[in-house]
Amino acid sequence: MSTVGTRSENSFGGDGAAAVPATPAARRAPALSFHPVYNDFYGFLESPFNLTPDPRFLFFSDKHREAFHHVLFGIRERKGFIQLTGEVGAGKTTVCRALLAELGEGYQTALILNPMVSGTQLLRSILTELGLEPPRTDRTAYLEVLNTFLLEQAEAGRDVVLLVDEAQDLTPELLEQVRLLSNLETDRRKLIQIVLIGQPELRDKLNARSLRQLRQRITVRYHLKPLDLDETERYISHRLLVAGADGRPKFSRGAVRAVHRYARGVPRLINAVCDKALLYGYVNATYELKSRAIRQAIRELEGAA
Repeated sequence: MSTVGTRSENSFGGDGAAAVPATPAARRAPALSFHPVYNDFYGFLESPFNLTPDPRFLFFSDKHREAFHHVLFGIRERKGFIQLTGEVGAGKTTVCRALLAELGEGYQTALILNPMVSGTQLLRSILTELGLEPPRTDRTAYLEVLNTFLLEQAEAGRDVVLLVDEAQDLTPELLEQVRLLSNLETDRRKLIQIVLIGQPELRDKLNARSLRQLRQRITVRYHLKPLDLDETERYISHRLLVAGADGRPKFSRGAVRAVHRYARGVPRLINAVCDKALLYGYVNATYELKSRAIRQAIRELEGAA
């Protein structure tokens, strides 16, 4: 019977990919996450199924690798606007953080996680992320400081990248303001690369006629699809390995099918149900997690236990 343990193949690879080392030294790294009661039982050094977007746990399925390289290509080729979309919990934010780690010293980056602000607040947030402090509190002053900074970075041979997460929450007015930022340029190059990361609603919003100028400027697009069954199996195995497990626990093939059927290939939901299943194994003193453990985990998640 096929099982998912901690020595199964993972799916890392590709030039420029932010691979996670599965080395003893990496497994000795101190865990900063919450320490569930089952960690000692299974021999984990940290929880394998945290919901936080930790790049060390990034599983590069073919889809995630393509997403990573599409966005990285757009940034390095200075395409101006780049769009990454996917369902809730598909792994967009984790890909985003892996990109930040990959870009290195040749780039200045600003990551906006909460775009539900006013236009002036958005500009101030961008400046703050870039380590800048404008002398006044009006939009014109912010733009002057930003433009000066962008020109200085271009002169020094560095690129500036703005990443806006949850971009589907941007109002049409804010999206238009973001578009205007792309007008900051020289005769030869764009001074700022802008990555819009959001749920599928972002695509619908950008189809509005009022935003056609922005839509036409987006030359790199990628939609991150859910994991298939085999990728789900490798995903579970990969996260167990990174967490420091050594041969246990094991998810049966039937358990993996049950996880995939419930989560529909969405990593966040896979994490939620596997975390509950590990608790079931701990309570029942078993390292073999089968379909029954997954069914119980789903009942608890759905409030039906």
